[in-house]
Amino acid sequence: MGKHVIVGSGQVGAHLATKLLAQGHEVTVVTRSGGGPEGTIKVAADVSDKARLAEVTEGADVLYNCVNPQYHRWLTDWPPMAESFLAAAESSGAVYVMVGNLYPYGPVSGPMAEDLPLASANPKFEVRAKMWNDALAAHQAGRIRATEVRGSDYFGPGASDQSYLGDRFLVPLRAGKTIQVPYPLDQPHTWTYLPDVADALIVAGGDERAWGRPWHVPSAEPLSFRQFGERMAKLLGLPAPRMAQLPWPLVRAAGLFVPMLGELKHVRYQFTEPFVLDSSAFQKTFGVAPTPIEEALKATLDA
Repeated sequence: MGKHVIVGSGQVGAHLATKLLAQGHEVTVVTRSGGGPEGTIKVAADVSDKARLAEVTEGADVLYNCVNPQYHRWLTDWPPMAESFLAAAESSGAVYVMVGNLYPYGPVSGPMAEDLPLASANPKFEVRAKMWNDALAAHQAGRIRATEVRGSDYFGPGASDQSYLGDRFLVPLRAGKTIQVPYPLDQPHTWTYLPDVADALIVAGGDERAWGRPWHVPSAEPLSFRQFGERMAKLLGLPAPRMAQLPWPLVRAAGLFVPMLGELKHVRYQFTEPFVLDSSAFQKTFGVAPTPIEEALKATLDA
């Protein structure tokens, strides 16, 4: 069994750690607070501290970047952490697996595949694009082995408070109250199931065919907010839920006082038109399919 170092113990890192432990691996979880799932080696560290991260990753087989600063801090927080990850991957020889996202593509027409250019002009999303380009350059130079695994908006057990399909969606659904959504209700949108993200990361870290390019997490068919709510309600034995789109000017006004809401303007394009992820490359290469949507929805509700 191998030594795996996971930086970050949020909605992705916790699933990943639990799955690796179940496979019998030694798992170290690095967070600022020193938290992590039971059974892991918990380390408190500042990820931007190159010497400290290099120390923690010594002898590691795989290093996973599952950390995610708040959106409004990406410009300041990501660059020093990204440099620290690259330095640790190089000094340890660990495979570097990054949790990516779809933001660097920018607005697109049609399904998104991994060969799309990272064309977003948003400075925050350019930071994410640079992180991958720097890791790829180091990989191509033979300094490290790297890959990036990209998913769409997450749902599932353990989803964060910021998830569109987390408690702010599920609590009113269960209570029969109106679900308020900041975007149009009927646009097709790909959602990525959290356990599938963890599975994809494990495959990417352990299979050399994954290294040197990005991959999309196997994700089920797109569902609109309304379709998602109706399927959830059906599983609960409830009537179709009442849903309402919040007026965009109201969302913008609230963003003046709540930083996270202020960031929604940068991703609004993802919900005003179809936003569809093509994950066929990963599925065909590694023989991994997404969790069937009904199974994923049921597990989400059971959690």
